[in-house]
Parts: sequence; C-alpha cells; structure tokens
Amino acid sequence: MDALDSIDEIIERVQEARSVPMSRQNFMYDRAEMIDMLDALRSSLPSEIRKAAAVLDERDRIIEAGRREADRIISEGETEHARLVSVNEITVSAEHEGARIIAEARTEAQRLREEVDDYVDTALANFEQFLTRALASIERGRDKMHALREIGTFQGEDTERPLPF
Repeated sequence: MDALDSIDEIIERVQEARSVPMSRQNFMYDRAEMIDMLDALRSSLPSEIRKAAAVLDERDRIIEAGRREADRIISEGETEHARLVSVNEITVSAEHEGARIIAEARTEAQRLREEVDDYVDTALANFEQFLTRALASIERGRDKMHALREIGTFQGEDTERPLPF
C-alpha cells in the first residue's frame, strides 16, 4: 500500500467514525488504531522518497548516456572530417562535409539533451505533485488529530467542574 492509499484510508475511517453525541463535527475513534495507521503511513513515506532518488539516478544515467553518445557522434564527425580533409582532390568538399557532420552531431546532441531535460522535468513535476498532495493530506490528518485531541481535553475539563446547582 502506498502513502496516498494510506492517507485515503485514514480519511475514510475518520469520515466513517461515530459522532460524539450532540455533535456533527466531532467524532470518536480508537486512538491506538489511528496512531498505528499514521505510523504505517510514516514508514511508507521513505519508500516514496527512495523512488524519487531512483528517478534522479535514472535521470543522471540518461544524461550521462546522452553525453557519451554526443561525444561519440562529435568524435566520429571530427574523425571523418579529418579523413576527408587529408585527401587532396576533394579537400573543399571534405571540409563542407565535415562541418555538416559536426553540425548534425551537435544538433543531435542538443536534441538528446533537451529530451533528457524534458523527461527529468516531467518526472520531477509528477513527484512534486505527489509530495504536495501527500503533505496536504498529512497536514489535514494532523489538523484533525489535533482537533480530536482538543475535543478530548475540553470534555475532560467539563467533567471536573462542580455542578452549577
């Protein structure tokens, strides 16, 4: 079960919890069960963070592969350019062809870099959205937990006061 499923389950259980008598907003729920669910949620979050680190590692591998490929293409272009220039009969033609190959290599390298950047940006944006939703859900859960805690404290104070008659 991932973190968002855990959050959804906690919200569902809070929504289905019995109401405190004479109240529509306050409810009763087993504190130990709620704490267990929140602990399970907390333990699942590091796995989501590890997944994000894996996405970043994958991005680095893709960028490095793109750089190696670009360097290889440029090297091949330069080698081809040097070979063509060394032939006297086609020197002018070789210079143009070599320049074209290098330009194509640089264009291809730039295209690969842009594709990698787009992929990484999309992956990071998706992870950012996930984290934003997760943090908002956690904050709502904590707010509800604090509200429950305050309700419990408020009820305890009412029972300790002397009766007004």
